[in-house]
Amino acid sequence: MSFDPVATASLVTRAVRSGSRDGAATKIVIARRTYRAAQADLWDALTNPDRIPRWFLPVTGDLRPGGHYQLEGNAGGVVERCTEPDSFAVTWESGGKLSWLAVTLTARGESTTLELAHEEPFEAGKWRQFGAGAVGVGWDLSLLGLGRHLHDAAPVDAREAAAFVASADGAALIRAAAAGWAAAATADGDDPVLAQQAAARTVAFYTLPSGPPDGS
Repeated sequence: MSFDPVATASLVTRAVRSGSRDGAATKIVIARRTYRAAQADLWDALTNPDRIPRWFLPVTGDLRPGGHYQLEGNAGGVVERCTEPDSFAVTWESGGKLSWLAVTLTARGESTTLELAHEEPFEAGKWRQFGAGAVGVGWDLSLLGLGRHLHDAAPVDAREAAAFVASADGAALIRAAAAGWAAAATADGDDPVLAQQAAARTVAFYTLPSGPPDGS
């Protein structure tokens, strides 16, 4: 099957919003993608602990409201809300930092639109360095894996996923996604030159073996 990385990146609609929680500034990164899947099937792919590892990561814990979950080698947190088959919200705790994730599904005929909103405390230094792509590009890649799983039901091979990120197609998708996040941040009021520079550092982080050069 042919793969067009730029066309695939364009399947995601991106937005950035400035927000606040308890009087502290936050940034909200929002990704929307429509899948050719029934809402019930997409909901199951997102919430069934047997299916989540097929496109994302193994998960343990109690996936009911009030329960704690843990993604293998990644974030954990608390399930704050779960309204089947429309939406859920969880805390996203990683590296000693707390952020919040909300997912909403909307049926559109035979397709379903997924909206993912990831809100985190605003850190000026981190935002200036990597911008919205620090969070957004990672979710782009996850939504790509979800799309592949929904298409053929096969599990996403972790080694193949890593090889894809290191490939020319993977780099092209990451560049297109990072540019999209820079445009979304600019629409929210960021300086366009600084947003593009942050996008370039995000691309380097994902595509260079050693990550972005210091001070670049």
